[in-house]
Amino acid sequence: MVRIRVLVVDDHRIFAESLAAALAAEPDVDVSAAGSGPAALRCLERAAGEGRRFDVLLVDSDLGGQVPGTRPAVPVPVQESGEDGLVDGISLVAGVRAAQPAVRIVVLAEKDDPRRAALALQAGASGWVAKDCSLSRLLTVIRGVLRDETHLPPALLTGVLRELTAARRHRTESERLVESLTPREREVLRCMVAGLGRKAVAERLFLSPHTVRTHMQNVLGKLGVHSTLAAVALARRAGVGPAELTGDVVERGGQLA
Repeated sequence: MVRIRVLVVDDHRIFAESLAAALAAEPDVDVSAAGSGPAALRCLERAAGEGRRFDVLLVDSDLGGQVPGTRPAVPVPVQESGEDGLVDGISLVAGVRAAQPAVRIVVLAEKDDPRRAALALQAGASGWVAKDCSLSRLLTVIRGVLRDETHLPPALLTGVLRELTAARRHRTESERLVESLTPREREVLRCMVAGLGRKAVAERLFLSPHTVRTHMQNVLGKLGVHSTLAAVALARRAGVGPAELTGDVVERGGQLA
């Protein structure tokens, strides 16, 4: 029998323990649980190092910090989160998909939220399921995503498609605006994305601060925004990455103008 290795990631300990116990009763499922994003990442790394990678992650859409509690009474290991910061659900999806693309991820949600569901799919999730769904439904989704299926509640389909279409439209418009920049202005924009101020940009590109100021004003005008932060946000939507920085440049000019 091929066994499915599942990791439940939820900071509500009672829910995580109950779900893990229910899944552990299935003859073809091995399950563990983690109480936070950092704990989940450590668990994934440890399993990969031991050659026992997880197949499916079930991630709380509202994942935050671990709620203090006692050790679980169910026969599955629950990892402790420690005090090394928080990782929200959508960020965890993106991070896991980048590090271990073979892992399939299903987001567990308290309520239907088309925007959050669209963000989860964009981050790499394969499904969005209500936390109060039946165990049989959840098992169907788990087995389905392992066949590369995508699972969404029917009531969410229209809203999610609308959100994905809007995101694509915003990206296309942002890309068009960035393409209107000259090569030098795109260089300046990449420096802005990297967080460099005017003086640091001038030193990096061997330009005078006055010239850099002119380029920055031109960038803002062509992008149709009124601040550096807005320009950076638009650039990121268009897929513009930051300029590569040396430690010296970062120390001298790490503040936005």
